[in-house]
Amino acid sequence: MILETGELGTLDAVRRASDLAMRSGADFIKTSTGKIKPAATMPVVLVMLEAIRDHYLRTGEKIGMKPAGGISTAKDAIRHLVMVRETLGQDWLDPNLYRFGASSLANDVLRQIVKQQSGIYQSFDDFSL
Repeated sequence: MILETGELGTLDAVRRASDLAMRSGADFIKTSTGKIKPAATMPVVLVMLEAIRDHYLRTGEKIGMKPAGGISTAKDAIRHLVMVRETLGQDWLDPNLYRFGASSLANDVLRQIVKQQSGIYQSFDDFSL
């Protein structure tokens, strides 16, 4: 279920929307379509992860999460993965439970791989948009 968190206005509203989505049967919650700003900010994602954690502790049901919009670098992705690990645990570091919705992230990951192989950063224009 896509929550379009950039339209919700407050973290309290994000929490309520997350709780309602899970109680309504969503097996995956997503921050946004990625078109509305802000979208997958660290505070918003943390609130959603905490809602998932609390739902899991209450029901034993594992709900997936997909942050979309705003995660554009490998460093951003690492920060999010650490937050997932610290909030939900190792089990959620699985594409069946957590995945990124960030096409621009793929380009930066490719740039990082080439940098590791060649020692030289590539231009953003060297990869498809």
